[in-house]
Amino acid sequence: MSISTVTYVTYVTVQEQITMSAAAPAKKEGLAALPGRMVISAMGGSVAATFCHPLDTLKVQMQVSGGVRYTSMADAAVQIVRREGMFRGLYAGISAAYMRQWTYGACRVGIFSQLMSMTGKDKDSVSFATKLGMGMVSGGIGAFVGTPAEMALVRMTADSKAPLAERKNYKHVFDCLARAAKTGGVRQMWAGADLTIARSMLLSSSMLASYSEIKGILHRAQPSMFPADGIVTMFCGTLIASVIANTVVNPVDVIKSRYQLRPSDYTGIVDCFRKSVQAEGMLVLYRGYVPAFIKLAPYTVISLIVTEQISIAVSGSSAV
Repeated sequence: MSISTVTYVTYVTVQEQITMSAAAPAKKEGLAALPGRMVISAMGGSVAATFCHPLDTLKVQMQVSGGVRYTSMADAAVQIVRREGMFRGLYAGISAAYMRQWTYGACRVGIFSQLMSMTGKDKDSVSFATKLGMGMVSGGIGAFVGTPAEMALVRMTADSKAPLAERKNYKHVFDCLARAAKTGGVRQMWAGADLTIARSMLLSSSMLASYSEIKGILHRAQPSMFPADGIVTMFCGTLIASVIANTVVNPVDVIKSRYQLRPSDYTGIVDCFRKSVQAEGMLVLYRGYVPAFIKLAPYTVISLIVTEQISIAVSGSSAV
């Protein structure tokens, strides 16, 4: 096929797309493509991180071993604030949290939204099994891209728990990443990536698929009380999905946090699991469940609702 023929076909195709877009002005395309969906998702996640990061700090500090001991989440909050102050203590690692949203968060929700759109079906018509698969794909990709930020987040939020002589006192996320690369090589930034990916696949599939499915169930059961894209529907959907996701993911989260904090203490993830269970029993896998849920629930509610509202304003349809 000649270049001129290819050029003509391309021109005709573009003209057809312009004509189709003009014929349906009610649907705003705007940022509806994958990059736009990722930006919208990152924005929603960043808003949530701003409010919820202290809960992430408490969760990580309660999950990791060594250093200061806490009897409860309230005890952890009091001790951290006394040691470090409100902002420096509870907002330690906030730069890593933002980086995590613009890598992991952007891919996780953005790719899921794009895959849902690519089916060409109404969201309620997509099967739950398909949604689970989409969540696994988007979560796995997001986790691989966001593992360096995840590793930095764990190290920066857990640093104040260590004895003074052993603290790293990271300045910001890039300082943490640079030091990790300097001491352990670039591969060190992907320490525990397999576990992070597994966790994210479980979290994304259970949370996003459940949320999307629950919205449809609520709307079909009580359409007047739960409008298709209403705030109440979104709020109830995210809250129920948070319970499901937290129960599925907490065991993986505990092992991931411990391995990423001190990878040199273990020969691998299985060794980390074995040593943790041998030393502290099976219940160690659900350590920090309450702070994890208290963090996950508001984060999920805020991030998904903000993402959904931005998506509706920009593209005319919800993201998930």
